[in-house]
Amino acid sequence: TQKDLIIRGTGGSRPVMVADGKSAEGKAIWVVRGGKVRIENIEFRGAQVADRNGAGIRFETGSLTVTNSAFFDNEMGIMTGNKPELSLEVIDSEFADAPHTRNDYHHLIYVGSIGKFVLRGSRFQNGFYGHLVKTRARESHILYNMLVDGSGGHASYELEFANGGIAYVIGNSIGQSVQTENSSIVVYGSEGRRWPDNVLFMAHNTLLNDAPGGSFVNVRGDKMGPDVEVWLLNNLTVGNGDLFKPAQGRFTGNQHIGRGE
Repeated sequence: TQKDLIIRGTGGSRPVMVADGKSAEGKAIWVVRGGKVRIENIEFRGAQVADRNGAGIRFETGSLTVTNSAFFDNEMGIMTGNKPELSLEVIDSEFADAPHTRNDYHHLIYVGSIGKFVLRGSRFQNGFYGHLVKTRARESHILYNMLVDGSGGHASYELEFANGGIAYVIGNSIGQSVQTENSSIVVYGSEGRRWPDNVLFMAHNTLLNDAPGGSFVNVRGDKMGPDVEVWLLNNLTVGNGDLFKPAQGRFTGNQHIGRGE
């Protein structure tokens, strides 16, 4: 019922919320419904529920900011509802260690059809079967993060904009492991259009591929149509794979080097 609430972990170490087989409402360790909520310096571990999408945090109404927090070994790290009035901001946080099961897709963050999603200064690694970050938001800002699955990771996509929208991908390191479930690293529009405005801006990112081949960026024109504007500017691609020039937009300043160079 709170309209302006801050929950902050204090003391010498970060407080840890361990699920231990329990959940709120069969959904998550914490379920957030409110106005403006901010969560700082909390760790969430081990969320599992009957529907196989147990989250560290399930976010359902209002606006939520999560900062300096951590999510490990959850079926979903953060999972949101599908209301366009929702907004989520995640800052300086860590997500890792998806459960090693194939009974569902365990994404480290799963953002539904909300209005705005901001991810900044955060680290993702050790996915399994699901994606590191999946978003359906109308507007997504992916800024200065490390989304690198790592040598022990087994994720599918590292970053997916499932329904397009307005996407900014600036200054990130994004890499897939040799054991990836899918050869594409960044995927846009794989499940078709949902929003009226659809454009992908990617600039000043390092895209790393340890797999034998694949696509650094895969824009699904077959699902989204031919009119999606794509700007790929000053990105560095490392390892095997292709960075395709978009049909519409800008493509300049991109460089490629081999994995050992």
